[in-house]
Amino acid sequence: MTSTAAEIDLLCVNTLRFLAVDAVEKANSGHPGTPMEAAPLAYVLFTRLLKHNPKNPQWINRDRFILSCGHASMLLYGALHLSGYDLSLDDIKNFRQWGSKTPGHPEHNPAMGVETTTGPLGQGFANGVGMAIAERHLAARFNTPGFDVVDHFTWAFASDGDMMEGISSEAASLAGHLKLGRLKYVYLDNHITIEGSTNLAFSEDVGARFEAYGWQVLRLEDANDLAAVEKAFREAHSQTERPTLIIVRTHIGFGAPHKQNTAEAHGSPLGAAETAAAKKNLNWPAEPAFFVPEEVRAHFRKEMEKGEAAQNVWEELLVGWRKAHPELSAQWDVFWSGTLPSGWAAKLPTFKAGEKLATRQASGKSINALAAVLPQILGGSADLAPSNNSNIEGKGDFQAGSYGGRNFHFGIREHAMGGILNGIALTGPFLPFGASFLTFTDYLKPSLRLAAFMKLGVVYVMTHDSIGLGEDGPTHQPVEHLAALRAVPNVTVIRPADAAETAIAWRVAVERRSGPTVLVLSRQKLPVYDRAKLGAAEGTAKGAYILSTGSQARPRVLLIATGSEVGPALGAQVILEAKGVSARVVSMPSWELFEAQPVTYKEEVLPSVVRARVAVEAGCSMGWHRYVGTQGALVTLDRFGASAPEEILMEKFGFTAENIAAKALEVLNR
Repeated sequence: MTSTAAEIDLLCVNTLRFLAVDAVEKANSGHPGTPMEAAPLAYVLFTRLLKHNPKNPQWINRDRFILSCGHASMLLYGALHLSGYDLSLDDIKNFRQWGSKTPGHPEHNPAMGVETTTGPLGQGFANGVGMAIAERHLAARFNTPGFDVVDHFTWAFASDGDMMEGISSEAASLAGHLKLGRLKYVYLDNHITIEGSTNLAFSEDVGARFEAYGWQVLRLEDANDLAAVEKAFREAHSQTERPTLIIVRTHIGFGAPHKQNTAEAHGSPLGAAETAAAKKNLNWPAEPAFFVPEEVRAHFRKEMEKGEAAQNVWEELLVGWRKAHPELSAQWDVFWSGTLPSGWAAKLPTFKAGEKLATRQASGKSINALAAVLPQILGGSADLAPSNNSNIEGKGDFQAGSYGGRNFHFGIREHAMGGILNGIALTGPFLPFGASFLTFTDYLKPSLRLAAFMKLGVVYVMTHDSIGLGEDGPTHQPVEHLAALRAVPNVTVIRPADAAETAIAWRVAVERRSGPTVLVLSRQKLPVYDRAKLGAAEGTAKGAYILSTGSQARPRVLLIATGSEVGPALGAQVILEAKGVSARVVSMPSWELFEAQPVTYKEEVLPSVVRARVAVEAGCSMGWHRYVGTQGALVTLDRFGASAPEEILMEKFGFTAENIAAKALEVLNR
């Protein structure tokens, strides 16, 4: 018997629902309710609107789909499996298990069709804004009349929780301002959170809020009315002058007779009895589990052919564009290859020994030198560009109607800035950077953590790195931040001591594309060291190096310092040498880079036979004991700072040559 189109549609929707239910039951863990409510929406999107090719998941001009409410991961896995991506039914059955391709929350896996890691609510929302920004920038750079080689859309599903998180508000506000018309978000308005009804803590008019942001807002009352869903999605698709939010009244746990519209359907299995009741209620066979009707597979495979056809049409367009614009075509190939041009590092600035400039200034010079030869570099600041020295001169501002600019103005939105940078990095081989004060990394830390998890080459330009910023006082003086950043796996923190080290730090950041780099930079001016007399700044790339050897091959004491505190350490060396104590000064801008070096190199820089050691850094002591051991001393800061001129603060808190030398003598005399 041949099924009608409506019957096939319902079979597909319920297949998505019960793949999720069965996977959660088998794992005895997970979130079945949202896949059950959103299955009709995912079905319509994946089969009727989304431009994607499961046979080539990384097709450049594909539409991006983000499940911002990552707890509903089985909705995504079911859609990817049925659509023909590299995700088998056995992978579905292995949901949430060790080594599985189907973890509890989606993890970035572009070869499988997972565009970004989601789970912490609101992160996917911000990532999508970054993807839409990247799409508009690429379109401005490469599209020509008659040849729109970049014209994809970014779609996302978001939950009540996404709407409550502050990062979503920050990102939505900026998206509306920038008129990102290829951004399409579907809000699953189910009125339920873990604690119960959303009205416990959430009663605002979300649609009015987004309209105020400058978004088009559409409303749907029934997620199961597939014709209405498709009509709304197509209406959203046709609006390219501003982003669209489609608010859909959904019912969590749809079809589960005793748990629909309750918090019980959110974050735990339905249970055997309720699963059986839901299957009976929706006319689904009780057995076998993970049932996929052949009609469903056949239907999805037909839809998959559309993706291949869409890519073929695009590739024909690309051929014509290449013939018409060979120079742009060459730039396109270089950009998408991700390779760096020969000799790029030679463009980094050099600095005259003895001149004084803040490392933030040296960073600004490095950014501009690199941006001139590396078009993939773009970025901006959270309203602090003049203080961060982060503006790319002559490259324009990214604004509505002027999407070719390479300077972003994120506004005072650090958290969204971090999430948006991740979205940009996920869209192509960009090298995006974001700038703020180091103390405000607290505001963007969740986004930075996910950048590290996804191994994204995002650069964070964090200035005003210590009490050395002076009179702004302890609210702006970071103390614990270096330790917190160093604790994040796959993050490389570099705190250069002078302008020469800063240029090398930028080289490292550009070369290192397997994780984020945090450049920690001074507000105050620092001397450029005379490298003819001291160790070469090239040692920065190894994380630590011998800056000044002292009078003996084997020193009696090691002075290990970072950033602006390297200067007082060099002063302490002079004092100690005058007292007949040979002291070596080691500049250690990056623990992570140093720990990656061979044991022989680490022993050369910090010989184990020298137990007398002093570490100097204007931040908390946490972690430094690994380098000074039980017999060493620390000149660090385990309290908040104060409001006063920089030189007074450094004196009062002991970051002077005299105090460092005294600590070294104490260690030697123990």
